[in-house]
Amino acid sequence: MSKTTYIPRLKKEYLKTISPSLKKELSITNIHNVPKIEKIVLNMGVGEATSDRKKVTKALEELTLIAGQKAVPTVAKNSIAQFKLRDGMHIGAKVTLRGNRMYEFLDRLINVALPRTKDFRGLSSKSFDKNGNFAMGIKEHIIFPEIDYDQIDAIRGLDVVVVTSTNNDDEARVLLNSFGMPIKG
Repeated sequence: MSKTTYIPRLKKEYLKTISPSLKKELSITNIHNVPKIEKIVLNMGVGEATSDRKKVTKALEELTLIAGQKAVPTVAKNSIAQFKLRDGMHIGAKVTLRGNRMYEFLDRLINVALPRTKDFRGLSSKSFDKNGNFAMGIKEHIIFPEIDYDQIDAIRGLDVVVVTSTNNDDEARVLLNSFGMPIKG
């Protein structure tokens, strides 16, 4: 029997329509120089981690549900007495998505999670970092359908960083807009 491989909807769309149109629009001769999304990094900081270690464990579980991939704890590098923070203490969770999981997450983010955001009017065009990467903050992680509102102990924020292969913000903006990312401006 032949084994069929699953290709996410956004990846198919990128390969069939977005990449050729970007090649033409940006006047790129080599198909390998067309901008693409390399990875998406999700980060969730837990400020209450200094007083309650269970909060980090819960954040890890929730970020794993959102990403569809096991999250790892972030660790403090320095001790800061004012914040009761010790070197090596778990203070958050992060996960890096690549390949098919990255496209699946981006699809859910654009089409399901962002429209569920309260008073959403688009993403700021100032969120590019001058190197072609886009960073955004989500105030409530409950906008993701994987999170059961009745099971959470606290509403947490979430950082999402989309890393592209280009070093140009304008090319990255065109790329993300072609995926349907609602960037205003």
